[in-house]
Amino acid sequence: MEKKEIHGSSDKWAESLQSVFDLALENQGPERTAQLLNKLADRLRASQDGLPRGFNTPYVNTIPPEQQPPFPGDWQMERRIKSYIRWNAMAMVVKANSTTNVGGHISTYASAATLYEVGFNHFFRGHTENFPGDMVYFQGHAAPGIYARAFLEGRLDEKHLQNFRQELADGGGLSSYPHPYLMPEFWQFPTVSMGLGPLLSIYQARFNRYLQARGLAKWTEEPKVWCFVGDGESDEPETLGSLTLASRENLDNLVWVVNCNLQRLDGPVRGNGKIIQELEAAFLGAGWNVIKVIWGSDWDDLLARDKSGLLLKRMEEAVDGDYQKYSVEPGSYTRRHFFGKYPELLGLVNHLTDDQIRKLLRGGHDTRKVHAAYQAAMEHKGRPTVILAKTVKGYGLGEAGEGRNISHQQKKMNEKELREFRARFNIPISDDVIAETPFYRPSADSPETKYLRERRETLGGFLPARRVNPESPGLDVPKRDFFTEFFKGSSTEVSTTMAFVRLISVLLRHKGLSKHIVPIIPDEARTFGLDALFKDIGIYSSKGQLYDPVDSSSLLYYNEKKDGQILEEGITEAGSMASFIAAGTSYATHGVPMAPFYIYYSMFGPQRVGDLFWLAGDIRAKGFLLGATSGRTTLNGEGLQHQDGHSLLHVGTVPTLLAYDPAFAYEIAVIVADGLRRMYTEGEDIFYYLTLYNENYPMPPMPAGVEDGILKGLYKFKPGPEGKKLKAHIFGSGSIINSALKAQEILAERYGVSADVWSATSYKMLRTDALGCKRWNMLHPTAAPKKSYVETLLAKEQGVFVAVSDYMRLVPDQIAPWVPGGLMTLGTDGFGRSDTRARLRRFFEVDAESTVIATLYALVEKGQVDRQLVTEAIKDLGVNPEKVFPQIV
Repeated sequence: MEKKEIHGSSDKWAESLQSVFDLALENQGPERTAQLLNKLADRLRASQDGLPRGFNTPYVNTIPPEQQPPFPGDWQMERRIKSYIRWNAMAMVVKANSTTNVGGHISTYASAATLYEVGFNHFFRGHTENFPGDMVYFQGHAAPGIYARAFLEGRLDEKHLQNFRQELADGGGLSSYPHPYLMPEFWQFPTVSMGLGPLLSIYQARFNRYLQARGLAKWTEEPKVWCFVGDGESDEPETLGSLTLASRENLDNLVWVVNCNLQRLDGPVRGNGKIIQELEAAFLGAGWNVIKVIWGSDWDDLLARDKSGLLLKRMEEAVDGDYQKYSVEPGSYTRRHFFGKYPELLGLVNHLTDDQIRKLLRGGHDTRKVHAAYQAAMEHKGRPTVILAKTVKGYGLGEAGEGRNISHQQKKMNEKELREFRARFNIPISDDVIAETPFYRPSADSPETKYLRERRETLGGFLPARRVNPESPGLDVPKRDFFTEFFKGSSTEVSTTMAFVRLISVLLRHKGLSKHIVPIIPDEARTFGLDALFKDIGIYSSKGQLYDPVDSSSLLYYNEKKDGQILEEGITEAGSMASFIAAGTSYATHGVPMAPFYIYYSMFGPQRVGDLFWLAGDIRAKGFLLGATSGRTTLNGEGLQHQDGHSLLHVGTVPTLLAYDPAFAYEIAVIVADGLRRMYTEGEDIFYYLTLYNENYPMPPMPAGVEDGILKGLYKFKPGPEGKKLKAHIFGSGSIINSALKAQEILAERYGVSADVWSATSYKMLRTDALGCKRWNMLHPTAAPKKSYVETLLAKEQGVFVAVSDYMRLVPDQIAPWVPGGLMTLGTDGFGRSDTRARLRRFFEVDAESTVIATLYALVEKGQVDRQLVTEAIKDLGVNPEKVFPQIV
């Protein structure tokens, strides 16, 4: 087609296109008009190679100056307060590293000070009687600034600041980052493991809506969830991985503020591109409301006077690596390299000195621009909002680290740099003490302190603050006799997974507890048999069910409800753990204790999202984690990536996580009953991990007097026959206790060995207790020594000890030092395989026959039987002595 020359100003063409658009909208409707516009855009892209897709707006502020609301505060006063906080945040880190090497970070808060202070002075609402307070996820590396503000507020004293990152100092200190476990009355949310804060904030905002939908929320006004994110942090998969959930759920109670200082630890985030434009496209594509705060007010006049469009063109041409360079060079460099690329642009800044050009602010450092963005975010309805604020890393540090690749590691400043910092921010500290980097706090009756405290009083109180009411009655949890049916046993063969499903069904009928239970499932309900709950309590959906499900005629149809109780998260273990954490901390965030039960494929628990397990301990979450389809040989057929033989080692690393490997229904009932009591009546900040297996076998009745042993980790389940000369003890766990029981029969019938079978429910509990006793004895060498539970329990037992489980040998090995005469262990070390249970157990040497051989060999080592007997047993039991070692095959 012949191209025709067209004439006319861009404004006239814009007016013409607007007229066409209005006409189409009137006659065709919005959907048809959108389709036509998309077709037109596609044709334009096809004719112009390289034209970007329409997920970016121009590289300017989203809110034009004429739409900015008036700034409601005292700008000069807030600048002074912010300057004092900057100084104290810097001084805290510099002081800590003048006498120690504990580290710390200055540059992150330096870049984000305005972003935080606008929030503190005008938006972050504190806790009141009928309002839980806004929930703010502070960027972890900005912690010094949050401490410095608390110091000005009078919440922290100078001793606290002096002991930054020195928590074991006399009088205590401040944790390096936000850690509720270490500062339980201050921090609410751990955020410094990159990417987890953003993920948690999305699920927290959704959980707030869940509580509201189920009638459990106590507030009269909905809290906002604010999350401060680093631009480099966006590379973590967890950061952006759940964006569409927030838009799909219409979470307009969620605001993210991305501090785009263009730098990560080693260098630029996107030196050859633009991180703001990249993130804008991602968020727009995910359905978020995006507000860009790129340029400070000084740029408004330049943009208004630029009639040629060259300034915008130059802004979009320059990459982040260029902008980082401009922040460290003098104004003459920016004049020459940024404005000087086009001679016409130089005229725009002829009236500015080089120093004025150097001081042209980025948007994230402009209080008025940031306030306008926050106000727009507060007023926006229907979608979550992200604010992309451009800043300079290390802003204010000057040559000590402003905008430089070393900024993140900057921890010290010399006297010259301190003087420059003082002068730049007008800090009233005299020359004779400046080298000591003293903290500065204006007097209690100063205008600054009065203003700061008045703003927080108006907004409801101080933040961050974590509140747990010690007078709260907790939950009405069932007593142990409520679980009687599980203590009776059953001749019907069931798995421990199905026993748990029955147990939670019973709990959901308990009047005091039922509404506080939060079942969480990552798209495996039918696998675990939990689909029976769909009909009874429903799956939570903010939209209800807008369709007729394909299985609606069946009893167990997929039942979505606006007040549904199940959180069916889909295929996301990270998201499911985020929901577990939101529910498990509801007692602190909302004053409403909830009891989450998160059941999942055990292999995809701590192995996949172990960082979130650790964080759950830090945040003092409560609840139950159920690792279903446990065991490397019990989950047969699924193979290497699915068969879990090591999650008990993973969870064993979390100090407040109590790990159990139950074999029988009554053990599960005893553990859950005691967990409910400890967490929700006694108020202990602990949580539980239970393995669940999918192998069916009869569930025996509970022997008398074993409850204490179940909870402590070991009890005698079935004594061996009397009248045998040889004695042994076999510890069994989970489904593999059946190997121990079968081995008990073989040993008695064929080899004259009486073997007692013990149920080992928790090697971690046994080890923790034993370590505590050993430590006490070491530190009290002249006192009567303490004996651990396992030592006391086994002290009078004769014979050898063997442990067998569907987990790695390292699990039972944990108690070997305290077992009389040592412990022979069998386990499933190595990669899993797809096959039958019988073959898998022979392969990993945890079947009954292998257990017999291990027991006889333990007797050989004690000199109680001849070695030839073991050789004969290997042959008689059909075990190949030359088979491969499963750990390395």
